[in-house]
Amino acid sequence: MFRYEGKAWEERFLPRLSSLQIKELPKEDALVVLPVGAVEQHGWHLPVMTDSLIGEALLTQTMERLPDHSNVWLLPPVSYGKSNEHLDYAGTISLSSNTLLGVLSDIGASLKRSGFRRLLLFNTHGGNADLLNVAAREIRVATGLMVFYVNPHSLDTTSGLVTEEELEYGIHGGDIETSMVLAIKPDWVREELGVSEMPDVSQLEFLTMEGKIRFAWAMSDISHSGVAGDATKATAEKGKIMLERGAAELAKAMLEISRFEIGRVLPKTRHEPSYDNKIDGREG
Repeated sequence: MFRYEGKAWEERFLPRLSSLQIKELPKEDALVVLPVGAVEQHGWHLPVMTDSLIGEALLTQTMERLPDHSNVWLLPPVSYGKSNEHLDYAGTISLSSNTLLGVLSDIGASLKRSGFRRLLLFNTHGGNADLLNVAAREIRVATGLMVFYVNPHSLDTTSGLVTEEELEYGIHGGDIETSMVLAIKPDWVREELGVSEMPDVSQLEFLTMEGKIRFAWAMSDISHSGVAGDATKATAEKGKIMLERGAAELAKAMLEISRFEIGRVLPKTRHEPSYDNKIDGREG
């Protein structure tokens, strides 16, 4: 299938519309989805396009599952991310934190000017996660848009498919990502070069890479090959299941986001401070 074929690109790709069509779109329940990925090394066996490729494939499948009446629109992916933790490896192309935050903020401001109310930041690179959390709130405060953020790795797509060790330490180029790329673009994977390499943090009680008390790391601090995980266990069959599970969950989530109104979260009971001439419990 050509990149711009299928429901996601023929029916739900916002830039295929003219300015007039976008102006006339109903905005009340509209959701605009911005994919944010990365171009960075993923070991010796995977393409540097891995994160962005997975994001496009997952959204393509998700859009196929949405009902025809849903008002969900896809933006062109931001394929570059904050990948400076991978700069020791060839092929990594990284944006600075300030640059990526600026790009996301400008996109949010532009969507607001066009009358949209909801923006979903759809992230497929772990190194973007902290920054996108910041960006979501900055855009919310600056524009009034309702902003949402999702990392597909947080969805339950791998249950029963990978080991506990992989779930804990397989954060880059391991079983999960390799399986998905095998399901999407098998010819882009050099399976014979896949390795199993897990960071050795078993001796640590409190310190972790992504939980409890974190320590800052670059990929070359925790891996020789650029992989954290076991790529040798990957299969296209597992990747297909992961993508199908992810698309099913995301389609449901997008429908909920389209109906969400942040004003409904505010408690109905309004509490006001009372001034009764008392200061710190003493008579004034």
